[in-house]
Formats: sequence, structure tokens, C-alpha cells
Amino acid sequence: MECSAYPSRISVGRYFKSGLGLEAIATYNKYKVGKTIDGIVNEVEKDYFAIDSRLSYDLNKLVGETGWFDPYLGVGLGFTRANNASRGTINGVVGFRTWFSDRIGLDFNSSGKWAMNQSEGVTNHLQHAVGFVYQFGIEKELSKSGEEKLALIEAIEKENQRKNDSIASAEKEAILLTERIKREQEQVALALAEKEKLEARERKINDLQSKIDDFGAINFALNSSNLNRSSKTVLSLIVNLLKANPTVTIKLGAYTDSRGTDTYNLSLSERRMQKTLDYLTINGIEQERIISNSYGEKGLLNNCIDGVYCTESEHKINRRIDIVINNF
Repeated sequence: MECSAYPSRISVGRYFKSGLGLEAIATYNKYKVGKTIDGIVNEVEKDYFAIDSRLSYDLNKLVGETGWFDPYLGVGLGFTRANNASRGTINGVVGFRTWFSDRIGLDFNSSGKWAMNQSEGVTNHLQHAVGFVYQFGIEKELSKSGEEKLALIEAIEKENQRKNDSIASAEKEAILLTERIKREQEQVALALAEKEKLEARERKINDLQSKIDDFGAINFALNSSNLNRSSKTVLSLIVNLLKANPTVTIKLGAYTDSRGTDTYNLSLSERRMQKTLDYLTINGIEQERIISNSYGEKGLLNNCIDGVYCTESEHKINRRIDIVINNF
């Protein structure tokens, strides 16, 4: 549907150096007789009201500043009263501004307005606008060439100042330079030491995790939370490792296969987690060193989802406790 042209739209916005802009827009128009509105030919003049909000982005931030031509894209939400029917709209806009001076210009834009309640007989429509633009509180910026010249001037002034200070007190400058080099060397040494410390920590964590992975899997029988002999053997090795490394903390994750309801599987994984925690704490591992979570059938390691046939050995892979080094 199309509206007749009237000088009847006002927009107030704030724009940021990042290229983003926020606008509030109010519109009043009239539909002329003979225009098609919501699929019906208009027989009398009808009012058109709209209030819209818009978030826009200045494309010059992507393609480079032109100085006089500012293309932009935008999205927003709004409310429109047209053909005596109200509709919420989701808006998309494309437009550009052209400038005659630092403050004054023209804005050309087209907005697509998609109605949220089309089931009630209302339709989507386009809104085109041309408007006068005035900018308040603009900040003039140097051109790239100007910035380079300013940087060069500042560099020359700084160098001259350094030379003057050096002439005035060469001995003091030499002492300061020596101290500066010493500080930088100390900082480099500290940075290297810290880097080596972090790398050693990472190697230790990876080594411990590799050992845990090599211990074997902790799996459960179908619908069971009991630890079998193999799982207890693995947990015993975990206990020994944690006792040998008293600063290590771990994360435990309990899982089930996909058979059964989500609620049942979550409860089953919680019981499996509790049996595992009990084993570790009974054998001397502090509760504070363990972070535990139960996930039910979330986190399957294969494609054995509901409705997919899998062998028992394939399902068993998902009935597990995962153990991961948390901190060292």
C-alpha cells in the first residue's frame, strides 16, 4: 500500500562515533482516494499514523569516510495506524544522507514495514521519505593527511625536546637511560619467567589429563548407578593421582544413554554422580576439590538418540562419568 506525499515526518536521533545511531520517528500522512490499502481500494481519504524506533549503522565505517555521502542500513520496531486498523511492525531501512555543509543535508530512505498481525487482514507496506537534516554538537575531525601531519609535528617537537633535555643534562640523561634499560630487562625477565610458569602449568595439566584418560572409562550398566569393578579400579587410580597432587581440582560430569525419559535419565545421572562422589570422598579426597554436574542424556558421544537403533555396546559408551582437570 502507498501513502500520499506530505511534509509530515519528524525524526530525532543520536549518533555515535562507532557508526551506530538511535532514532525515534513520528509520521502522519493521508491516503488519497483510489489508493489500495490492505488489498482494498480506498474510497475516502484516511489518516495514516506511525511511531517507529530505529537502530542504524553508517556504512562509511566499513567503506571509508566520503565527507558528503553517508549510506546507512537500519532495523527497528514500530506501531502503525492505517486504514483504521492498528498493527505492530518490524522495520528494515536503507538510505543515505548527502551533506551541503558540516551541519545541513538531505536524508533519502525507504523502509519496509512488516506487520506482526497479518492474520487480522492487515498487510506489509513500504514507506519512502526525503527530509531535511540538521546536526547538533558535531565534532570536527582531521583528515587522514591532517592526522599524519599532526603526528609528524608532535614527533618533531618531542624529538627537539629530547635533544634540548639531553644538551642541558647529558649525564642525567645517560643515568636515566641506563635505569630505563635495566627496568626493561627486568620486565622482560619477569615476563619470560611468567610465560615459562604458565607453560609449565599447562604441560602439567595436560600430563595429568592424559594420565586420567589412560586410566580407562567409568561406565555403568543399563538403569544402574552401581560402580562395577572396572570403574572402581579407575576411581582408585584417580584417588592416588589426586593424593599425589594435592593442589589439583577436578570436574565430574555424569551421563546416561538416550533410553528412558529426560526426567528419569537426569535422576539416574544424579545417582551415578553421587555414587562416584561417595567413592572419592570415602577414600580421602576432599569434597571442595570436586565440581560435579549431572546431565542426563545430554552430551551423547555418538548418534544413539531417541528412535535410532544402537547396539548395547554403543549405548554403554554414553552411560559414563567424565573426569576433567579443573585447576592446578
